[in-house]
Formats: sequence, C-alpha cells, structure tokens
Amino acid sequence: MTSTALRRALTEPGPPPLPERAAALLEELSAPPRLAAHLRAVHAAACLLTDAVALGYPEPAVDREAVLFGAAVHDIGKTVHVGELSAPGSAHEQAGYELLLAHGIEERLARFARTHADWRRPGIGIEDLLVSVADKVWRGKRVDDLERLLVDRLTGPGREPWRVFVHLDDVLQAIAAGADERLAFQNRHPVAG
Repeated sequence: MTSTALRRALTEPGPPPLPERAAALLEELSAPPRLAAHLRAVHAAACLLTDAVALGYPEPAVDREAVLFGAAVHDIGKTVHVGELSAPGSAHEQAGYELLLAHGIEERLARFARTHADWRRPGIGIEDLLVSVADKVWRGKRVDDLERLLVDRLTGPGREPWRVFVHLDDVLQAIAAGADERLAFQNRHPVAG
C-alpha cells in the first residue's frame, strides 16, 4: 500500500512526473518519499539535458527513453539501504541493479543503478554519462572530469571540442540555475514514509 507521503512525492506539482513504470516500482517497493522526490528532481534535470543534447547533437543518437528511465531509478537501491538517503554510501548501487533485474527491468535499463556514480568504468555509454551528469547538476554541482567525458562523446566529425564544451557549459548552467527549487522540492518530503 502506498503511503500518503509517497503518493504526494510522486504527484504533487513540481518537477515532471516519473515514467509510469518507475513510479509504479517505487510504489510497489514502498519507497521513502524523499527518494521519490530526489528521483523526480534528477529526472527533471535529465529531461532538460537530453532535450538540449538531442537538439544540438543529433549524432551520436541518444536513447532518450533509457536516459529518462535511468534517471528515474538510478538510486532505487536506497529503498534497501535507506541510510544512504542522508549519508554517503555506495551499497545502494549494486543493490539497486539487482533489485531492478529482480523486478523484470531489462539490463539495459537496470545498469544505471550501477553506472550513475562510476562513469569511469569500461563500456560506459553516452546515456550513462547523461544520467551521471543529471545526478550532479540537478543540485547545481559540476564535475569537470565527468563533463569532459561527455564533451568527448559529443564531439564528432566536424565539431570542435571547445564549441561543444561552451554549448554544454551553457546548458548545464541553465539547469543548475533551477537547483534551489529542486532542492526545496526534495526537502519538502520526509526521509521516512
């Protein structure tokens, strides 16, 4: 049964709603309301980022649906490791990946639970980098080496890296400008249900 606090975190006005499949999974797991609010905030940043990337860089092709779902579930392992909602920790990453697989989520989407904090691992795709960047910039945080990796992936034939950097920097500054509103939205919701 979904708590009133969780329902409010999933539906109240604010960041865009999560994909239905992600929201249903959070309800099924009785996720902490703060987690649902956090996922909506990161998902909102991912929406803005993927739209800007798709508009400015049609190549390489980006799986927008995967990025948005990944942003909506990247921290789902915190339903198991609730202490990591308010304290550092990485146990939620593998736990989230396994939890998603156990609930029938295909690996191509479940992977974001593991890759969102480990963007240096081999085989990281542009979608993984976009989720990782969204997970930082939603609160106004910028990570140089992560952003450089994304610039490298977006720089294709005929594109100058410095132009890609300037464009991405403008996009991320615009997203970061909404950080206070997203943080306030997240913090309105309790850690516990």
